[in-house]
Amino acid sequence: MMDEYERWMRLALAQAETALALGEVPVGAVAVLDGEIIGAGFNRKESDQDPTAHAEMIALRAAAARLDNWRLIGVTLYCTLEPCPMCAGAMIQGRLSRLVYGARDTRFGADGTIIDVLGQPAFNHRVEVVSGVLAHEAGELLQRFFRSLRE
Repeated sequence: MMDEYERWMRLALAQAETALALGEVPVGAVAVLDGEIIGAGFNRKESDQDPTAHAEMIALRAAAARLDNWRLIGVTLYCTLEPCPMCAGAMIQGRLSRLVYGARDTRFGADGTIIDVLGQPAFNHRVEVVSGVLAHEAGELLQRFFRSLRE
């Protein structure tokens, strides 16, 4: 199973590289259903001047449009970074089946790093979470971006 997770995560990392090339925080995401990408996205907050233009939100919107259904049952979202509370909330609202992510987010992480939105038992839907997939590669990409900002 880990080989499959890594395969899709590499495609999410390619999305993050696109964000990096545009001067965006390098986070990427791909939504997969039945072995097919049905949505993809990378951070576009600066490009779109939109606080909701996170990689996950873009990929989730694309997946819902492709399915013509807001319920993302059976969909796995691969993201290079632990989601923020907004993105985690959208995953729960969309009934996402599984989230696979790479690096932890020490500033906004909503899978327990800062707050545990995804683990909150009071919600009517639980997203299965797999963390740490290609975390080193995802973290390196982020470090490279922030290092370049400081230089």
